[in-house]
Amino acid sequence: MTDEFAERIEKWMVGQMPIIQMHGGTSVVRKADPDSGEVVVELGGTCSGCGISDITAQNIKRDLIMDFEEVEDVTVRVPSTGDSGSSTVEGGRGGELQFSNESADHF
Repeated sequence: MTDEFAERIEKWMVGQMPIIQMHGGTSVVRKADPDSGEVVVELGGTCSGCGISDITAQNIKRDLIMDFEEVEDVTVRVPSTGDSGSSTVEGGRGGELQFSNESADHF
């Protein structure tokens, strides 16, 4: 992992996805390879088991590919929902949705 590239991705995550931290979630860049264009991000904290973590994963994947010309392939993992592989957007897609009693205006 090129440290400079990983740091750029980490800074981007903090700047672009503050809602993750605001809701008690965490994000960590597990892999960032500017040569292959592969990035692996892991979400944790309250992201685990969150019913909208699949949407967050899709947004992260789309935005990283759009914002970094080096990025070709993004994998987003959310531990409690399993690892679906790179053929799908990870983070709950294909898994069971988990519902919460929180109201929709908690954002």
